[in-house]
Amino acid sequence: MTMLRRTLNILFVTAAVALMVAACGDGRVFDKFVSTPVDGLEKNDTVSFSVPPVASSGSYRQEIGLRITADYPFTSISLEVKQTVEPGHRVSTDTLACRLYDDDGNMLGHGVSMFQYGFALPDIGLRKGDSLHVRVRHVMKREILSGITDIGFSLEAKR
Repeated sequence: MTMLRRTLNILFVTAAVALMVAACGDGRVFDKFVSTPVDGLEKNDTVSFSVPPVASSGSYRQEIGLRITADYPFTSISLEVKQTVEPGHRVSTDTLACRLYDDDGNMLGHGVSMFQYGFALPDIGLRKGDSLHVRVRHVMKREILSGITDIGFSLEAKR
């Protein structure tokens, strides 16, 4: 039995290492989700992400991630995304109109009790050593939105 257990452990470690190596090769520079307040996301709540200086110049894909539950009361959400590139203090602001349900009322996200979405932002050009600060907030008419569990941001080098 110990020989079988050892073989299984070796296979598990080998598979884990293979997955890590494969994940590192996708060009992803930054990928993080931040939990939102349990009692609801207020209009003044801002979720922030600080991307460390990038290793190389180029064009980068950006995506805002969103995780919601069935408690979210609307079929879409509008998000304001404010970005500052340093050095140089280049500031840009985008408003995303994020559709969460199709015309038949079916969730467009992936999941069972929590649904995850990804919404593309325009590509961004960064120079080697540039860092990026991203702030996300909702711009809906309702002050507090329930059902939003996490907001994320990812940055990926285009190849």
